[in-house]
Amino acid sequence: MTDNKIIDGKLIAETIKKEIAAKVADMIDHGQDAPHLAAVLVGEDGASLTYVASKEKACHCVGMISSVYRLSEKASEEEVLNTINFLNNDPEIDGFIVQLPMPKHINETKVIQSINSNKDVDGFTLSNIGLMQLGEPCFLPATPYGIMELLKRSNVEIAGKHIVVVGRSNIVGTPVSVMLSRKGIDATVTMCHSKTENLGEFTRQADILIVAMGQPEHIKADMVKEGAVVIDVGIHRIKDDSEKGYHIVGDVDYKEVYKKVSKITPVPGGVGPMTIVSLLHNTLLAAKKNR
Repeated sequence: MTDNKIIDGKLIAETIKKEIAAKVADMIDHGQDAPHLAAVLVGEDGASLTYVASKEKACHCVGMISSVYRLSEKASEEEVLNTINFLNNDPEIDGFIVQLPMPKHINETKVIQSINSNKDVDGFTLSNIGLMQLGEPCFLPATPYGIMELLKRSNVEIAGKHIVVVGRSNIVGTPVSVMLSRKGIDATVTMCHSKTENLGEFTRQADILIVAMGQPEHIKADMVKEGAVVIDVGIHRIKDDSEKGYHIVGDVDYKEVYKKVSKITPVPGGVGPMTIVSLLHNTLLAAKKNR
């Protein structure tokens, strides 16, 4: 039985994958190469390895080419920059990402800003960020774009609604706030963060609450308005005595908050799957733009 309260990111992502696969097949039928997405992975961070593996699997599912450029934890900044320069100039690579976080001896900002903005499918370069701020066509950051698609495909009305975003990172909170307030989307957006006093006073006003604060189960039921829509971006491994040794939770106390809301994303299975399909979407755009 379908639970109408749950915004099923996995199901929506599968639908989008089928749409992308059809477009990729059409390109191939017309004699073009399949879009090619690459990733630069420095070191052996567990979460990064999992994400890159998921990206490779998703690429293969839709008929795209995927490749990973792996560098050791001790790789110099110059080696990373040389790899990016190679990808910037390789006509066979349509788009690529640099997986974060990177080892501490590497300047992440310098590395990200060395990416050719026409291949920046993560939407992190200054050029793409600036275009996003102006509402011009660009590569939108994957997680914020995924959130927008979740809301749209779940028939959540956004125009005129008060949306509270908790978290101001450059990867999620800040860009999604900008995207939601643009003309044509027309939400009224309040951004909260770690220095916001009396956070609950703001979150209780939200018609739609988007939480990307990085604190497990911080948002409790008494911080949420009755009938609100809640999008939980957080993901945390909590150790326990189960066979796996851990369970996954988000930034929202799901069991309690679920009782009050009209719609909510689960963790896992909510925002996460949408981030990867958004990356595929951007790669398809890059292939059409760059060829």
